[in-house]
Amino acid sequence: MKIGIVIPCYNEEETLVETTTRVMRLLEELSSKEVLDKESFICFVDDGSQDNTWQMIENLKQQYPSIRGIKLSRNFGHQNALIAGLMQCKDHADALISMDADLQDDINVIVQFVEKFKEGYEVVYGVREDRSSDTAIKRNSAQLFYHFQHFMGIEAVRNHADYRLLSHKALNALAAFKEINLFLRGIVPLLGFRSCSVYYTRAERFAGESKYPFRKMVLFALDGITSFSIKPLRFITVVGFMLFMLSLVGIFWVMIEKFVFGNTVQGWASMMVSLYFIGGIQVMSLGIIGEYVGRGLQENKRRPRFIIDREIV
Repeated sequence: MKIGIVIPCYNEEETLVETTTRVMRLLEELSSKEVLDKESFICFVDDGSQDNTWQMIENLKQQYPSIRGIKLSRNFGHQNALIAGLMQCKDHADALISMDADLQDDINVIVQFVEKFKEGYEVVYGVREDRSSDTAIKRNSAQLFYHFQHFMGIEAVRNHADYRLLSHKALNALAAFKEINLFLRGIVPLLGFRSCSVYYTRAERFAGESKYPFRKMVLFALDGITSFSIKPLRFITVVGFMLFMLSLVGIFWVMIEKFVFGNTVQGWASMMVSLYFIGGIQVMSLGIIGEYVGRGLQENKRRPRFIIDREIV
């Protein structure tokens, strides 16, 4: 069995050598036991790094012939870098495993990935057993995001990031998804092939800083929701209907006050509260609609998800 390990990189010069050493040691061990083909490889995807990441990939290629490298012309984002590696390598292996370069994902789980693949699973998810290594803010925001995803009807594996195995069949199916706003954690479950999960404990980052601060996490969550659910639009419809019904009640009340009780002067406070409330709902609704319109515009332009500058094989 020949596998490829796809690792997106953005300013990862502090971790590349250690990541390569550990993963290559594991691949060599598995190939010596004839679990994996000796031609199994690692593919690093440099997502427009500003440091010496690409130079280090070229140097590592001299040391390890089985290393491949893809340099994107600029920073396209983690999901686009990942899909670039998967699509470029899908015809060169029986299955591909995606993981991050920071060594937080337990590489020993790759052995279980391979075992599950040989049992007939086309998709194998790496799922965290707990989030004790996260900060309190990240842990709570992640749990809130998963709950909100479920509420929005998005099929996604809880506590799973992008550590997974995809078979050649699954990769060919994934290639049919052409959307620009990628959210692979939602797309992969849509493939529908036989899948399972393996569980592991996520370690601390080996070196460097997280590439997903809170702001990027929020934007990433927004991409996932708008890509896979129209419930926010339905929410606008429901709120609009409720406000319409309340307005009918308000009109009825005003008519009674005027023609039955003769009270023609209305309170200033109630008027201002109504204006602020309805104005806030309108602005929020326009914002939600704008998000969908903007993403629809991006999809219609059909711009490339990534552009490859250089490639080493």
